[in-house]
Amino acid sequence: MPLPDFSPWYHDCDLTGSNTLRLPSRAQFFVAPGTLSGLRCCIGRARREKLPITLLGGGSNVLLPPVLPGVVVHPALGQWWLERHGEHTFAQVGAGVNWHTLVMALAARGLWGVENLALIPGDCGAAPVQNIGAYGVELADVLTEVQIMSLTDGQTRWLSRRECRFGYRDSIFKRELAGKVAITRLMLKLSRAPRPVLGYGDLAARAGDAPSALEVAQTVSRIRQEKLPDPQCLPNAGSFFKNPVVGEAAAQRLLARHPDMPHFPLASGGCKLAAGWLIDRCGLKGQRFGAFGVHERQALVLVHLGNGDREGLEYAAGQVADAVRENFGVALEVEPRTISA
Repeated sequence: MPLPDFSPWYHDCDLTGSNTLRLPSRAQFFVAPGTLSGLRCCIGRARREKLPITLLGGGSNVLLPPVLPGVVVHPALGQWWLERHGEHTFAQVGAGVNWHTLVMALAARGLWGVENLALIPGDCGAAPVQNIGAYGVELADVLTEVQIMSLTDGQTRWLSRRECRFGYRDSIFKRELAGKVAITRLMLKLSRAPRPVLGYGDLAARAGDAPSALEVAQTVSRIRQEKLPDPQCLPNAGSFFKNPVVGEAAAQRLLARHPDMPHFPLASGGCKLAAGWLIDRCGLKGQRFGAFGVHERQALVLVHLGNGDREGLEYAAGQVADAVRENFGVALEVEPRTISA
């Protein structure tokens, strides 16, 4: 029998400050359980009262509606620890741990694996949903298991990396398990032996010779700070569009017209293009659409300039996607998760 849940439920809660785009939004109820038993009790209460459940992590990669009926649950599972198994070091990480804080703490301990993922905003529980990635590394490269809790009965179980069906910015949590489970804990496999991945962009030149894990993480952070706006100062959700993948023939046609186009052939076939480059070539960098605009330094980022709402954001995103389609014949897909009322 689960322990009593003492996490307070807040009525008519303002979520504007709980999403990095600062989209105005209100939840009928909001609760932030800090334990597995507390989360299980919240799920049970919501089911008894027939309230829909919406999970919200750090709010860095979501588009919230103006009103969210039911209960918004923020799993505030904020503990993490290290375990040694033979030659390997594993990190067990609660869903509520801040991702960047974890990366820097692991890198400072000389543990390799996640240093290229520094300064990615949000909580650890959201990381598997998007299979977050940057500078040649994805979460799937280091994650071994994910603990999940059913939103139907509160039961927990572990999924292997294979069962998570990770892809480029994709996972089972965006498909078959979307809205059905809460991610509660991650298991990361780390290395004490240096394993730098420095082949992306100018990371190798910036990091220097034989950098430590912490030096790589610090270099990645500096590069991201130079290119990306701080959500605390200028509301945004990071990369707003996925880098599109096109067939080899389509890529060759585009390269014939644009020889300088960045492109990345995939082992699985096809070619990944740089969405930011496509948007920039459309002349949209710095362009404003009402309360939203394309960031002046990074065309992949849409920023909220004030007093906007999700409808206005969707209009701005549509204008950008239409321009890329008209100029390049390439469809852009929105990266942040869109939450429906």
